Amino acid sequence: MNGRRQVIIVGGGPVGVALAIDLAQRGISSALIERRTELSGIPKGQNLTQRTMEHFRFWGLAEQLRAARTMPTGHPIGTVVAYGDLMSDFWRAPAGREQVADYFLERNERLPQYRTEQVLRGRMAELDEVDTWFGWTATAVEQDDRQVRVTVEKDGEQQTLEADYVVGCDGGRSIVARGMERSGTDFDQVVALAVFRSPELHRILDRFPPRSTYRVMAPYLKGYWAFLGKVDSEGTFFFHAPLPEGSTPADVDVKQMLHRAVGTEFPYDLDHLGFWDLRVQVAREYRAGRAFIAGDAAHTHPPYGGFGLNNGLEDAVNLSWKLAAVLQGWGGEGLLASYSPERQGVFRDIGQDIIAATIERERDFVERWSPEPDREAFEAAFSEIASVGGEIAVKDYEPHYEGSAVVAGPPGAVISAHGSHSFRARAGHHLSPQPLSSGQNVLDALGLGYTLLAFDAAESDVALLEEAAAGIGMPLTVVADTLAEGREEYGARLVLVRPDQHVAWAGDETPEDADRLIALIAGRAAQDRATA
Repeated sequence: MNGRRQVIIVGGGPVGVALAIDLAQRGISSALIERRTELSGIPKGQNLTQRTMEHFRFWGLAEQLRAARTMPTGHPIGTVVAYGDLMSDFWRAPAGREQVADYFLERNERLPQYRTEQVLRGRMAELDEVDTWFGWTATAVEQDDRQVRVTVEKDGEQQTLEADYVVGCDGGRSIVARGMERSGTDFDQVVALAVFRSPELHRILDRFPPRSTYRVMAPYLKGYWAFLGKVDSEGTFFFHAPLPEGSTPADVDVKQMLHRAVGTEFPYDLDHLGFWDLRVQVAREYRAGRAFIAGDAAHTHPPYGGFGLNNGLEDAVNLSWKLAAVLQGWGGEGLLASYSPERQGVFRDIGQDIIAATIERERDFVERWSPEPDREAFEAAFSEIASVGGEIAVKDYEPHYEGSAVVAGPPGAVISAHGSHSFRARAGHHLSPQPLSSGQNVLDALGLGYTLLAFDAAESDVALLEEAAAGIGMPLTVVADTLAEGREEYGARLVLVRPDQHVAWAGDETPEDADRLIALIAGRAAQDRATA
């Protein structure tokens, strides 16, 4: 507790801690407030995408995180989708995120969130830039034109912290998010979450190819999922399923629900039983003045798909470099203004087009289709809908910021969770990995500020961009190499890459007004596509 910090982070879950780490790597100090002193043992947020694992790589934690897994190294992470129950003849094991592995520097991973939090907290404890206030609760947040003030309490003691900005990473009941409106879909459905141990079920599931999760579609589920997943290789599982119509948490029969989903009885020991409300909502704005929100404070969703944790970490990384740029003096107000539309636009699509739409699509399927009387037609329809939720969904899920005011994207572009994976360097999209002549990967060569990739580019073009960046004090790392050995896949000799590894602009020649381009991507100019 070493005096005033630049950013106050309310909430010390994985998103808040990741934000503190990322800010610290950029030289920005923070105070992190978290009422919990112990980690939850509930195995949620397990699926970590390749993109999320890139963040851990850049934090120097990828291998440490992999060492914390609870499943054997190399165990497949995909899903089995079954109709009726897990003993059914109708099931598929669709391809998963391995389909897009080439477009990222890290492979995806799976481990319980409490293990992820342990790794993150361990790293945070090493950082002098972060003051931690574990056991303290934020009770009030105020701001004026110059700063924010957060009141914290512990055991009757009260203190007031001051900073330039505050970020709420404190969940669905966020004190920072108070007054920020949400929109979305409330399904008015309570879902049970059980954590149990059953070596026998572990053996039963050997009827399938090795997978980590198992999803059941059935008429009685009405489009909702009975969803089962392995926590470790010793027989620990989690299980989500909607409460049967007319039942309440007080009278729920977990045994009946579990055995019905699996399709056979088996012994188990129940470790935990909880309940959650199925709703998909997203804040209309992720910012109010000097206050920002991220993670569950900004978006509500089912806890079984990994969307919450992965998108929460992406929120943190997106916001971190923008706060750092403004606090360091080279970033303009436009950067802070871009955080909400970039991240809200992505999760809006996730919530409505992916999560809510999947429920409606599968509800329609179980109402329309049955193995009787035409088994062949049913199998074809089942295979198609399993693919929509598997192979097709993975390929279509490519969050990007093409329509952002701080990237030089094409005219009429939008911000979306939908896209296509490509090695081509496209404004607003994640930069795909390629090797440099030195053997180092391009992504590992990127700087903490902006990076200019120059592949057989004219020295005069590089100099123009360097001069424009220097004119506003924007840090710019230049990576020069040949346009060969895979780098020609980028489709441009010059690529400006943001600090979050998204492309800001790409072309073969520097625009005539390089200052205008640099001002745009640094948030110091109004939206203008003329430099694209």
